[in-house]
Amino acid sequence: MMPATYALVHLEAAQHNLEIARRHAPKARIMAVIKANGYGHGLVRIAQALANADAFAVARVDEGIYLRNAGVRRPITVLEGFTFNEELDTLLHYGLDSVVHSFIQFDVLERRTETGQMDAWLKLDTGMNRLGFKPEEFDAAYRRLSRCRIVRGPCHLMTHLANSDAVDDGKTARQLKLFNETVRPYPGLRSIANSAGILAWPDAVSDWVRPGIMLYGISPFPDRTGAELGLQPIMELYSRLISVKPLKKGETVGYGTGWVCHRPTTLGVVAIGYGDGYPRHAETGTPVLVNGRRVPLIGRVSMDMITVDLETQPDAKPGDPVCLWGRNLPVEEIALHAGTIPYTLVCGITQRVQIIVDEPRNWPARA
Repeated sequence: MMPATYALVHLEAAQHNLEIARRHAPKARIMAVIKANGYGHGLVRIAQALANADAFAVARVDEGIYLRNAGVRRPITVLEGFTFNEELDTLLHYGLDSVVHSFIQFDVLERRTETGQMDAWLKLDTGMNRLGFKPEEFDAAYRRLSRCRIVRGPCHLMTHLANSDAVDDGKTARQLKLFNETVRPYPGLRSIANSAGILAWPDAVSDWVRPGIMLYGISPFPDRTGAELGLQPIMELYSRLISVKPLKKGETVGYGTGWVCHRPTTLGVVAIGYGDGYPRHAETGTPVLVNGRRVPLIGRVSMDMITVDLETQPDAKPGDPVCLWGRNLPVEEIALHAGTIPYTLVCGITQRVQIIVDEPRNWPARA
């Protein structure tokens, strides 16, 4: 039976998007960022689709363990690093590399007597003010890390861009200048660019780049879609109509009675809601595709259902397909209507949404 709500995943799009990243950074090695369950697309599934990447980045040790247990053998860097000795034990056991961003991590590293067991990325905080050493701390951090026997030297050097999606803002240029001035005396491979850095800041492209959102076909810029950048979305989110009914002028729709019919209305009910990951704060007028044509969302999003105005779809009937975002309805557009960013939408797909890889043999039998 066809599921009521499902996400169709096009893995060939991941390979296309990786090639776009390579085209923008032809001399750099690529560390594909696949944290947060591959941005909601499936951690192992995305790692396999991006097998041609030079390495992977995850946020936490347990994500790296999951990949190793699934047979992924590419280098994997844990962006949040480790905090405790036991966590470092696990990291080493699974052959993971780590970002070093805090002096407390040295208290763990300096107690280890093993030699050359891991690669480390020393993180400079150039203005993100999240993880990393301040420029005035960097020399001391570099010297301490260089003395840690367990780390294969020289360590690598990295920073993270805070505002690279704002191409007219000067902060990125200041971050790049600060990074280059601070790390100039030190050996080691460099990594700066995220997706926006790769696409808009050529000076951010160094030895390694770390594309994330662009690999999923989504634009890192608030005023452009992935398609406008030559990217292909991996995920399409689908549901179906489960009810079509006429409403009279003056009747209300949904919780809070906030939407009132100003004319006789044909109402469609779609089997998706915030319990599936559709954004609860999507506003009235958010576009939805019914039978491939746009109709507006009306009323509040509820846990299991949304309601749409079918004025332009007079022949719509229960069972008809509904697309919430995908190749013909950019997720970036839905995010704007919901007052959020596309990251939250694809990462927020819940477990009750069935993931279907776009291969005929994987499709469930239709009812």
